[in-house]
Amino acid sequence: GAAAYIGTGDTVMQFKAVIAPMLIAAVGILLSIIGIFAVRTKEDAGMRELLRALSTGTNLSAGLIVIATFVILWLLQLENWLYISCAVVIGLVVGVIIGQSTEFYTSQSYKPTRKLAESGKTGPATVIISGIGLGMVSTTIPVIAVVAGIILSYWLASGFDFTNISMGLYGIGIAAVGMLSTLGITLATDAYGPIADNAGGNAEMSGLGEEVRKRTDALDSLGNTTAATGKGFAIGSAALTGLALLASYIEEIRIGLERIGTTILELPNGLEVVIHEAGFTDFMMYYDVTLMNPKVLSGMFIGSMMAFLFCGLTMNAVGRAAAHMVEEVRRQFREIKGILEGKAEPDYARCVQISTLGAQKEMVFPSLLAIIAPIVTGLLFGVPGVIGLLIGGLSSGFILAIFMANSGGAWDNAKKYVEEGNFGGKGSEVHRATVVGDTVGDPFKDTSGPSLNILIKLMSMVAIVMAGLTVSWSLF
Repeated sequence: GAAAYIGTGDTVMQFKAVIAPMLIAAVGILLSIIGIFAVRTKEDAGMRELLRALSTGTNLSAGLIVIATFVILWLLQLENWLYISCAVVIGLVVGVIIGQSTEFYTSQSYKPTRKLAESGKTGPATVIISGIGLGMVSTTIPVIAVVAGIILSYWLASGFDFTNISMGLYGIGIAAVGMLSTLGITLATDAYGPIADNAGGNAEMSGLGEEVRKRTDALDSLGNTTAATGKGFAIGSAALTGLALLASYIEEIRIGLERIGTTILELPNGLEVVIHEAGFTDFMMYYDVTLMNPKVLSGMFIGSMMAFLFCGLTMNAVGRAAAHMVEEVRRQFREIKGILEGKAEPDYARCVQISTLGAQKEMVFPSLLAIIAPIVTGLLFGVPGVIGLLIGGLSSGFILAIFMANSGGAWDNAKKYVEEGNFGGKGSEVHRATVVGDTVGDPFKDTSGPSLNILIKLMSMVAIVMAGLTVSWSLF
């Protein structure tokens, strides 16, 4: 959507620029289905073989999409189509790098998670410290990959001319489309994680054999890694899309100014530019969007704070919902005799109801906060403040989301690695320490981390919707 919006700015190639990302995404869905059918594995396959099987499907889809992209843009005869096709490929490559990095840091087949499990020998505190450290270190490769993707896609799409801002931003937007073009299979592997987890729980509650539980545990471990990979794709694409949405915001500012009767931009250097002919640089000069502007800096600080505030609120919400669940489980143990002996059936529906209602109620305030923040920032600091807010939220939220997703996945798989019989196996002191880590990791990887993707995009969309008000009036 962001790429298509930027494409509307090119009056000559407007229709082709708008429809190109939509066609790539549509073809990507079909080619992802082919990739899903390519996922095959043998009986009793180890973790590396299982990961390889899923990678085969994803990489096949990516390869087919690369070919399809060149064909689509060639048929459209889009201006600079060859280099724009390369920008799509760069988006795909960045997605693959993020996926491989996530796999390395969260899979129990590799050293980081195994060392995390080993840290349990000295207790839960070292498991928590090691997991947080692992998550922080794991942000390096994805961030460098996204930075390289931004620069290369901008450079290629602009025709190697960094002053051609409009086409450069279109390149970043379409690179995000490239990263998300394999969404059909990456989303499937993301959803696969909780499915495998619940299958293991069902196997245990049903009293199925040891062999069944062993297999579901292996698939659950794989699911933790694929879920973290899916979240990496999502937040990586959000970083690229966030930049493209900033360009969309500037276009909305142009429309807002026209509505209040502004036809000429009077720039600080004394020049006057007709608003229809004004470029991105002109708007930045008109609103003094520089790092020396306190309004921009204030917005950046607020945006960075929003990422941490949002995570804090969602984690505390998980804590409160968990406390209600514990109280309900204790009540059932007290009032329903024979649960522990297997003679009575627990009230599962009541537990599901607590979880569902808790998820809905607890997310109301954080969601409202994400909507209110761009509006209030715009009313206080105007356009420069909102741009700062979006940049601060994007940069902090992107890194924080990767940190939380990878820490959570590594904690979970460290526990699984111990349960396979390493470092004393189930019931050992090391196992108890890794269970504590996994308990902390669940809200990291399943709640707060993924929600940052929504925060980044929601703040951007609210800012775009409220651009007219921001242009009309602000306190400072």
